[in-house]
Amino acid sequence: MNIKPIPPVAKIIPHKLVKHKHTRIDDYYWFNDRENPEVIDYLNKENEYYHSVTADTKVFQEELFEEMKSRIKEDDQSVPYFYNGYYYITRFEKGQNYPIYSRKKETLSAAEEILFDCNELAKGQSYFHLGGLSVSLDNCKALFSIDVVGRRIYTIQIKNLLTGELLSDTIKNVTGTAVWANDNQTIFYSCQDQVTLRSDKIFKHKLGTSQEEDVLVYFEKDETFNVEIAKSKSNKYLAIESGSTLTTEYQILDANTPDEKFRLFQKRVRGLEYSINHYGDSFYILTNKDEAENFKLMKTPETATSKENWVEVIPHRADVLLEDIEIFKNFLVLEERANGLNTIKIIPWNGDEAYYLPFESETYTASASTNVDFDTDILRYSYQSLATPSSVIDFNMKTKEKVVLKEQQVLGGKFDKNNYKEERVWATARDGVKVPISLVYKKELVKDGKNPLLQYAYGSYGYSIDASFSSTRLSLLDRGFIFAIAHIRGGEDLGRNWYETGKLLQKKNTFTDFIDCSEFLIQEKYTSPEHLYAEGGSAGGLLMGAVVNMAPNLYNGIIAQVAFVDVVTTMLDESIPLTTGEYDEWGNPNQKKYYEYMLSYSPFDNVVAQDYPNMYISTGLHDSQVQYWEPAKWVAKLRVMKTDSNLLFLDTNMDAGHGGASGRFEALKELAKEFSFLLELEKIKN
Repeated sequence: MNIKPIPPVAKIIPHKLVKHKHTRIDDYYWFNDRENPEVIDYLNKENEYYHSVTADTKVFQEELFEEMKSRIKEDDQSVPYFYNGYYYITRFEKGQNYPIYSRKKETLSAAEEILFDCNELAKGQSYFHLGGLSVSLDNCKALFSIDVVGRRIYTIQIKNLLTGELLSDTIKNVTGTAVWANDNQTIFYSCQDQVTLRSDKIFKHKLGTSQEEDVLVYFEKDETFNVEIAKSKSNKYLAIESGSTLTTEYQILDANTPDEKFRLFQKRVRGLEYSINHYGDSFYILTNKDEAENFKLMKTPETATSKENWVEVIPHRADVLLEDIEIFKNFLVLEERANGLNTIKIIPWNGDEAYYLPFESETYTASASTNVDFDTDILRYSYQSLATPSSVIDFNMKTKEKVVLKEQQVLGGKFDKNNYKEERVWATARDGVKVPISLVYKKELVKDGKNPLLQYAYGSYGYSIDASFSSTRLSLLDRGFIFAIAHIRGGEDLGRNWYETGKLLQKKNTFTDFIDCSEFLIQEKYTSPEHLYAEGGSAGGLLMGAVVNMAPNLYNGIIAQVAFVDVVTTMLDESIPLTTGEYDEWGNPNQKKYYEYMLSYSPFDNVVAQDYPNMYISTGLHDSQVQYWEPAKWVAKLRVMKTDSNLLFLDTNMDAGHGGASGRFEALKELAKEFSFLLELEKIKN
């Protein structure tokens, strides 16, 4: 006799939360204590329940894992790039989870020097991430940082590249971001508050000294700002960036004189955003100065950097978002976005006619790649589409010749990009705005409303989701799924205004755009509510939570990863990482108008007694971005409130953080869980 697993029911301990004379009762507030054994016990019971219910899919999950793994070239390597006398390469070996970083002196035929073998460094660790890799200007030393928990708290060490030995210098509990001064003896690094994890300090470290002797160079007092340290492409300047959602401020220092004081580039002015690039005797500034919503490019002498000295180079354009620039000795390269698509514009410094790189598809991604050398006419860029694997291309800006250096290999012998159809369609939102949707599916597919469709979106922080290729996604496409990206407001897909009208007191546009895209896809017979699935992670998990409260009948299943769902409580808790720095994104609920608006959509607060779709919700115990208790509380409340018998899973990785499992193959196992969830609901068994 089969005994049906019983889902765990969390203990209810009512906790009163009062703000603006309004009272909320949180029955699961006690989840917030990660040291409480009962919390860990509940998470483990949810995991046991998930594994018990899905036990009969374990073989299928393993098959999906092997299938996705088989498409990956295991002994792969990056296209080498040349910098300061060396070619740098990242490569993987067959069967290994982690990359190997190496270099070759002057020519690619030179002997390989292994800088870091992450497979060796990761031995004995359930989680591993190498960050902050930086080689000194004399090529003799490399600093690197390691996180073995997944909470993005790193330890910096320095390796002697000539002897292979590690120096005694160890810098603990830092962000992992660090740069060398030009004396090859001084390091600047950023450090976070140990409670909130806000990056708030820049320190200076001299080789051979202890961390206790490090000098505090800058402390960011404003809790809505984060700081980081970087070095200009020209290697002449070190720059401290203080940034919030709406405002930036830079301080600069000649990298040859690390013991001097940083000087202010342009003091912060609320609403003024800018970034700096050094070239020759000038700085080029990407900025929204003077209400340039889509940004413009300006220039100023390195000796006079305040904004009254800035001179316009590329004016603001209402229909083109200027996203980034690359500076070369003979060319300026603009990365732009028009009508939701990437463009790359080449401008010769000598006054010759500017031109755009030609791209023909409507569902592609193109962006500048690794371009560390000033004195070259070669622009390296990457290109991919929903059906076209990623390519790395060297383009000669003078002769206009291009060389495809590498196209991502899809192994297994079955893949042919001509077997798939890509298209971009436009849904009409309820307020009349047109929202683009990128689609990919097998060519022979018939639009009869019976196709399973996975709709994905993010929709926050001005982050645009471009149409990129995924070899793992083929496991869905080849089984009849359509994959759709809804380019909803809250991203910058259609310019800065697309972002501005999807945040703060207009945040609900993000959710209704997604729902309206779903209804369009159903209306156009791509799919139906019985076969429509939705996916989002982090702030996209907030989107999932809002959507299932508002329109649960549209979806058969939902995947929500590391979901930010307890919006009001989190944004009122200034001890939680990210909170204070995000007031300009979500609003400050200490102000009543924001409190009430956020409360009106916060997924956790708006769970009601109704039928919900099948739901697979994942999180990581050590997540520093979205604390594990948010999805855990959400699931606990759904278990009590929902009126259906649909699947509801909480899957907690007890060894990982916001990014999930580390290692390229461990991450595939998590994806296999998600895919098996969808395929099981579609009754697709192989």
